[in-house]
Amino acid sequence: MMEVTTLDLLVIGTYLLVMLGVGIWFVRRIKGTDDYYVAGRTLGPVVLAATVCATIIGGSAMMGRAGIAYTTGFKAIATAIPYMLGMFIFSGYAGRIQRVGEKYNIESIPGLFAYRFGPVAKCILSAMVAFAMMGTVAAQVTATATIIKLLGGQVGIGYEMGALIATVIFILYTAASGLFGVVYTDVVQFFMLIIFVYLLLPISSLHHLGGFSSFAANVDPKYVTPYLDGQILGDIVTYLVFTMAGAEMWQRAFAAKDRKSARQGMFWGTAVYACTIALLFLMGLAAQQILPDVVAEYGTADAVIPALAIKILPAGVTGLALSGILSVMMSTADSYLLVSVQTIVDDLGKTVAPQMSQKTELLISRIASALLALGALAIALYIKSAYDVLMFAWAFYAAAAGLPALAALYWKKATSAGIIAGMVGGFAVTVGWKLAGQPFGLGATVPGAITCGVLLVAVSLATYKKHPSAMVEV
Repeated sequence: MMEVTTLDLLVIGTYLLVMLGVGIWFVRRIKGTDDYYVAGRTLGPVVLAATVCATIIGGSAMMGRAGIAYTTGFKAIATAIPYMLGMFIFSGYAGRIQRVGEKYNIESIPGLFAYRFGPVAKCILSAMVAFAMMGTVAAQVTATATIIKLLGGQVGIGYEMGALIATVIFILYTAASGLFGVVYTDVVQFFMLIIFVYLLLPISSLHHLGGFSSFAANVDPKYVTPYLDGQILGDIVTYLVFTMAGAEMWQRAFAAKDRKSARQGMFWGTAVYACTIALLFLMGLAAQQILPDVVAEYGTADAVIPALAIKILPAGVTGLALSGILSVMMSTADSYLLVSVQTIVDDLGKTVAPQMSQKTELLISRIASALLALGALAIALYIKSAYDVLMFAWAFYAAAAGLPALAALYWKKATSAGIIAGMVGGFAVTVGWKLAGQPFGLGATVPGAITCGVLLVAVSLATYKKHPSAMVEV
């Protein structure tokens, strides 16, 4: 097994300390919950684009998908493109989300549900959001633990200890600074990632293999041949629906300073992500030729990207590349952790205790960030594949909450009864389909989303004349 030099470990340690320092510095800007959750609605297009991109190319999107490219090939592309399309579609209505948040003082999707459909619908959605976000944090814990195990294997640090270390890091700077710290550390992490991972690593890999023509000549055709099966179809639907109604991206839209910033930030952040898809696929396939025994050596294909950096980059530069890889896990984990905290404390807690003071809410938010991160740690210790953890968490949310979220924003005939029926029905079918072993090999999100949509429309049309809901007008 390859070893990391002392210089590289010093570079990584320095980087992590700097990121923690940035997060702690932003504590002074937290004056209330509006600052903590939506950064005072001050995010311009450049900062928003960087934080969006840094967030969506997280541990599962980079290490997990590189592992998929390494082991199965085309599936990595088949599941990345729907995510990209969903984000481009989302950028089209991000401005409306920003305006709704500003006009009605709404900071989250459950807040929108409370305004339109009442507390029951809000609480059901809040529980789904919190679980999906906690599962997404777990995917980042899994990916980070894999890197820490790789770095610390020579001194006896295993996966479990790596997962605990990752969780503590995520807790420290998310709990301290809220979205202010999250977005500005994301900007630094974005540039680290692009320079030292998505540019340096593919170029170095091709150079190591003797150029692109030599690399292409040795790629097994089965890894680049398009195909579609039920599992991939389920993942495609999960990515597409989740992305268009993902709570974390809605929070970013709510935090934008105006409609134009929301649309532009989302669009350009997604455009950069689109460029990374092919580069990530290339790195996964290149690793097949450079590191044919990654799974045997490290126990998981998730180790492909960091192992590639250690193998082909010189000392010092390897540390910078590994810092960039760690940065993407940190940027995604802090973002999704913050959304889960907001959902538990602001959306659920204030439903029970509406007179909670901002000082109390901030204190409870910081405590909740630690507890939810520990919940993510438990999931990460149970499911040790970043991609599998993510699909586990997102399937339920995409099936049961994706279409209701869009209906809340756009469909005036949607009713509380229709929304609740859609969410409960979609969730029940998704769980049942998974427990049944996913018949026909079809991912559970597909039948779950279909059930949700049918019930949402049918029940809403049957009840909207007697029980209409308040529409958001912008």
